[in-house]
Amino acid sequence: MKVGVLLHGSGVFDGTEIHEAVLSLLALAEAGHEYFCFAPNVDQHHVVNHLDGSEMAETRNVLVESARIARGEIKDLAEVKPSDMDALFMPGGFGTAKNITKWAFSGPEGKILPEVKQLIVGMLQNKKPIVALCMSPTTVAKALEGTSFSARLSVGSSAEASPYDIEAISGGMEAAGAQATAATIEEISIDTELKIISAPCYMMEANILEVRDNIKQAVTALTKLQA
Repeated sequence: MKVGVLLHGSGVFDGTEIHEAVLSLLALAEAGHEYFCFAPNVDQHHVVNHLDGSEMAETRNVLVESARIARGEIKDLAEVKPSDMDALFMPGGFGTAKNITKWAFSGPEGKILPEVKQLIVGMLQNKKPIVALCMSPTTVAKALEGTSFSARLSVGSSAEASPYDIEAISGGMEAAGAQATAATIEEISIDTELKIISAPCYMMEANILEVRDNIKQAVTALTKLQA
């Protein structure tokens, strides 16, 4: 299976969650899948100092920053279409809610990059699966807003510890037209009709081993969907 991996910067607070991205690439390779990375060629919303959380007075490009994770082998989103891949894989990190959408600032009312919306809708129209980790289900929900697709998506569970307001984020996805479901760090959510897999990863209080296992669950489910 050829899998396109959508990145959105480098670093959890202003780009792609690096652990999730690298563990995704590893899990895909271990499962025998081919992958390629791509990202939008736009400026980041802002640059965050990951030592203290402060905003830095500089500008960085999402594609250039994403190339750090991809070791330079990366495509521009503008050149990517659904026919280039058998599945779409979306690691988390707040770049998805800052650089691809503006969910981090405006919730479900925030804008989404038109190219990402077109790609996600195109994947579903072509009945190709999507895996969305961590905060990325909000991007899927925003992409499908106003379409005929109502996806079952999960950003985690309020039944276990989380550093984020899972109920509020889930409510935002429902406001965008999605069906919010609950999943702990030991679980994934699967929309079997639309072939969308959600895994909460670092949306829950979790260590890197638990996140690795959660991502492997998602990759295993993806493999079965395409079997």
